[in-house]
Amino acid sequence: MKAILRFLRVSPRKTRLVVDLVRGKKVDEAISILTVTRRAASEPLCKLIESAIANAENADSEIDLDGLYIREIYVNEGPTLKRFRPRAMGRATRINKRTSHVTCLLEEQ
Repeated sequence: MKAILRFLRVSPRKTRLVVDLVRGKKVDEAISILTVTRRAASEPLCKLIESAIANAENADSEIDLDGLYIREIYVNEGPTLKRFRPRAMGRATRINKRTSHVTCLLEEQ
């Protein structure tokens, strides 16, 4: 089953570091890894995986939840929020607040 997390307010580069930890793992193992990972993206990714589990359970009531593993999980870049910060001598510099779109695909072993 599939779940998509859109407009996550963590940059894709930082999110990919966390996603790489759980790719290919069993679902319960991935959730336990994410609960102890001290990164900003780990909590939303944990919720995403739990949502994918709920989607799988809802779609097929006879599915074995213990046999689920993360077949595919990837991060795409979302829209960038552009902000400006005042600098010296009347200038301004742009600050890019990046967002991520994360897609998670689960499958039974």
